[in-house]
Amino acid sequence: MRKEHIEEIDNAVAALENKNIKSIYFAACGGSQAVLMPGQYIFDRETELVSQVYTANEFINDTPKLLGENAVVITMSHSGTTPETVNATKVARAAGATTISFSHEKDSFLWNESEYPIHYDWGKDADASDLNKPVFYGLIFKLLKHFTNKGKWDTCFNELNKLQELTIQNKKKYQPLADQWGKENKRDKIIYTLASGINYGEMYSTANCWFMEMQWINSAMIHSGEYFHGPFEITDDNVPFLMIKSIGNTRKLDQRVEDFAVKYTKNITILDQKDLNLDGVKEESKQYIAAILSGVVVRQLVESIAFQRGHSLDVRRYMWHEKY
Repeated sequence: MRKEHIEEIDNAVAALENKNIKSIYFAACGGSQAVLMPGQYIFDRETELVSQVYTANEFINDTPKLLGENAVVITMSHSGTTPETVNATKVARAAGATTISFSHEKDSFLWNESEYPIHYDWGKDADASDLNKPVFYGLIFKLLKHFTNKGKWDTCFNELNKLQELTIQNKKKYQPLADQWGKENKRDKIIYTLASGINYGEMYSTANCWFMEMQWINSAMIHSGEYFHGPFEITDDNVPFLMIKSIGNTRKLDQRVEDFAVKYTKNITILDQKDLNLDGVKEESKQYIAAILSGVVVRQLVESIAFQRGHSLDVRRYMWHEKY
């Protein structure tokens, strides 16, 4: 991770030194909200702080009661111009909360509205450890070290620097699967996504952003724990599923879905995190590195289906074209 990003993260964490923080809130929209979702998952399991993810417009119009000087509000917008996210940051700052914001664009509206803006890189030439998810995880690990003083969070932070090589290795490993998946699913009108735990956000983004927004493919995110409480009734060979199978504590939820679904359909693609190349990654960091790498593989699948369908990931009907 670049020195610039580390310094911005450290600056944000240092600002909490003499504050009695009781709650951590995450607010964003779409794919950025999905990136933030693992933050709540980790904080809920590692601290006693109140933690919640909000879609930014709900945060503005229905703010949590604990929002104030004892709260930290973390927001993200790639362009730094998403109105709801900028306004959520304004609301948080006006309430006295410490505001930390992520954006690829410096000097954007969000960048200037936040007390502690953090930059991340983007594009094919960027080191994998400097992209939005790793830089966000970097902040989370530093915050957890601040709140818990456990040394494992230093280890987790340092392991992020292995992402560049691991990304290269896993992209090479999964490219044949991506090529095949794109060809086999290019005519599908609907694709459901499944996941649990720390991977929920990745599949939420896959359904809402990759499939519905960027490919105009009908989709819905199904939590693995909820599959048996209604959604499993639509399982058959005409309905494709894409699932991330966790290596974390919720793996048994994903396994239960797999055990049932494969009896009634062959049209389920399972990205088992145990199959990822995690060579050299320390045990306490594996589920976090795996979560990031799963997103790399999902993007390969989406790029493949976009190519096969002749439908660019940059095309929109309404976004950026209409008032909404």
